[in-house]
Amino acid sequence: MTGVRELPCPRAGVTREDGLAISFQRVDDYQAPRWPDQAAPQQSRLDFAVDDLAEAEALLLQWGATKPEYQPGGDRWRVFADPAGHPFCLIRG
Repeated sequence: MTGVRELPCPRAGVTREDGLAISFQRVDDYQAPRWPDQAAPQQSRLDFAVDDLAEAEALLLQWGATKPEYQPGGDRWRVFADPAGHPFCLIRG
């Protein structure tokens, strides 16, 4: 993954210029977690509140996130994985 990827957060009024950024780095021979399988459990998880789930999903998939088949949140929230396999959620804000 090159550069920092971020979702707009206009309601919170916080931008990358304010010092908020989440960064990831690659690790050789890394074994990704397989959510919800606990044989390789998640190492961290973030939830992001967004106004438009469909719009945010399209951006995330374009940026390299994947959407696991198992989606327990219905219309309220969605589970994704970053390029290394770490799960995170979008929640309707």
